[in-house]
Amino acid sequence: SSEKRNLEVQSADDVAVLEDCTDFSLATTTSKIEEKLEKGGLPGGLDDDIIPSVGNEIGAEAQIRFLKAKLRVTQEELDSVVCECRKKDDENQNLKTRLKGTEEENTRLQQTINMQHSQTEKYKMLSQEANKKSEGLQQEVIALEKVLQ
Repeated sequence: SSEKRNLEVQSADDVAVLEDCTDFSLATTTSKIEEKLEKGGLPGGLDDDIIPSVGNEIGAEAQIRFLKAKLRVTQEELDSVVCECRKKDDENQNLKTRLKGTEEENTRLQQTINMQHSQTEKYKMLSQEANKKSEGLQQEVIALEKVLQ
């Protein structure tokens, strides 16, 4: 659990979070809106897209039910987005792990290539030396054959 929390904190490092929104609660916000509605109707800044024009003709209880329904839908959408973000974070973590493994494999293969290249150079030199020695021995054989004839 603490590891998951650390991952969430690490993945959120590059996200801007308002300090006063860290303890945000939809339930608290809902109760505050309900209190305002009970005291004196809707707050002055609500747009028609929140409560349709029919909203002016319905009572406070209906407006509260409408806002609660809208809040539930918004909460479900938020939960869905949070779930998607977690899935993306998990996928990113998996990809980072795979990338690290691939980079390690690449390093290992590069070391193997370098070692094989060194061995190839070594065997080339040994082959050239053996060829020179062989040519020298062949010339000695030819010289000895001439002496024997």
